[in-house]
Amino acid sequence: MQGLGKQTFYSKLDKQERYILLCCFFVFAVNGLYAMILGSFLPLISDAYGLSNTVSGTLLSAHSLGNLGAGFLAGILPVYLGRKKAIIFLCTFVILGFSIMMITGNPVLLILAFLFIGISRGSISNFNNSVVNEVSDSSPAALSFLHSIFAVGALCAPFLVIFSSRLFGEAGWKVASGVIIVLAFLSMLLFSRMKIADRTVKNPNATSYAFLKLKSFWIGAGILFFYLGAEACINGWMVKYFVDSNLMTTEYAQVLASLLWVAMLAGRLLCAFYGDWLKKGTLLLLTCSGTAVFYLLLLSTTNVRLITFAIFGIGFSMAGVYPTIIAAVGKTLQTYPMALGTLLVIGGVGSIIMPMVTGALSDVFGIFAGMSAVIVAIIFLLAFVGTYIIEEKRSERRTAEGVGEFGLNRIAGDSNE
Repeated sequence: MQGLGKQTFYSKLDKQERYILLCCFFVFAVNGLYAMILGSFLPLISDAYGLSNTVSGTLLSAHSLGNLGAGFLAGILPVYLGRKKAIIFLCTFVILGFSIMMITGNPVLLILAFLFIGISRGSISNFNNSVVNEVSDSSPAALSFLHSIFAVGALCAPFLVIFSSRLFGEAGWKVASGVIIVLAFLSMLLFSRMKIADRTVKNPNATSYAFLKLKSFWIGAGILFFYLGAEACINGWMVKYFVDSNLMTTEYAQVLASLLWVAMLAGRLLCAFYGDWLKKGTLLLLTCSGTAVFYLLLLSTTNVRLITFAIFGIGFSMAGVYPTIIAAVGKTLQTYPMALGTLLVIGGVGSIIMPMVTGALSDVFGIFAGMSAVIVAIIFLLAFVGTYIIEEKRSERRTAEGVGEFGLNRIAGDSNE
């Protein structure tokens, strides 16, 4: 199994490559920490600065917008600065973001702060995925472990907020911001010691957008759009929903935010080991259906034990959606380098729109109505998954007839695909 990482890739690396890999793992844990801490911060920042739900939702959307824009910056800046200097420069944005957050409650500046944090988050994600893939020679074990490390950082985020709040009271979230700033500086120092070459890849399809004519690409983009929209709302609004609805204390809500990522970590590790045993369509149906069932349970009860169970179920179910859909369109992504960036942009738009919709609905109709909007996204998600399964079965028939694989069974210019 690929799970035995050291036997499959780590033992083959030299000293410098091991440093690069371990550095990326550490920085990705920090990335997960500050990416997910924003949801825990949201009710505290809202109370401290008197923000409306609409403004709070816009902050989350600004973070997603920055994460989206990072895909473009991460592709352009290395051309002029080199990969190492580019990622160090982009790391400074998270320092600026949390610094602004600590000193002002001006909504415009807060939006800018969340945008900056999103830029750093997305840039580090793109860089680490690329470098780990390169150093490990595309080892699935290395990449799976990288994303598990992100989950470890993410599940630690609420505990950092709880610990800081207990020690420093209302100023606790600012202390937690200071901790993240220190970790960001350490990340920059570690990056500066890397020895990585700037490489150019020659590919006849390097700048081709022919994949836009592939039905498989748009099905994958639809799944990612609605999944990331739902995930952004659940991660960003969950704590505030529990607190505003008086369902539990702020501290217990923070614990549940961490539990969500414990469940996602467990789900990702399970998918890493056993995901290849199931068809991608089947795995998508199981994970998305599980998300729907547990989310409906979450909204339908005020029992704290059932809510806790539902949170774990949501996290465990959601864990496999993202990597599975990336694998589902993997051949297209390998053939067309521009496809991954485009796919992430389309998916990122969902994570920008949904938190804003949730915030606006919450201001007008209440927080429950805002959270209920996620159900609509999940319904569309299931519809696209159903479409994928239908196309997957058609592809199997065509493959049996010697026509080709799903998504690559015709040339990109064929208008029938």
